[in-house]
Amino acid sequence: SATIAQEEIFGPVLSIISYSSIDNAIDIANNSKYGLSNYITCLDYDDGYNIAKRIHSGQSIINKIGRGSVPAPFGGFKLSGNGREHGKYGLEEYLEIKAII
Repeated sequence: SATIAQEEIFGPVLSIISYSSIDNAIDIANNSKYGLSNYITCLDYDDGYNIAKRIHSGQSIINKIGRGSVPAPFGGFKLSGNGREHGKYGLEEYLEIKAII
């Protein structure tokens, strides 16, 4: 319920929030109207991957810092971002699809 956990904070900010279980941590992460990106630090990559699949955000970065892969699409879920940038999906943001039958 803390403001820092409910708003998109732009800047060099690290918030540390305690949790009682992995399910609780995922609930905390998903309990926001935003979902731009998240970082997961774990010992087992497969565990991190399974957690990432359950978090509602446009990008999950596991055991790394930075943006991730340049060709990978970037953009948020919920009220975050403006569509997708980069990669195939980023290009599609500039296209108008039309069917002619």
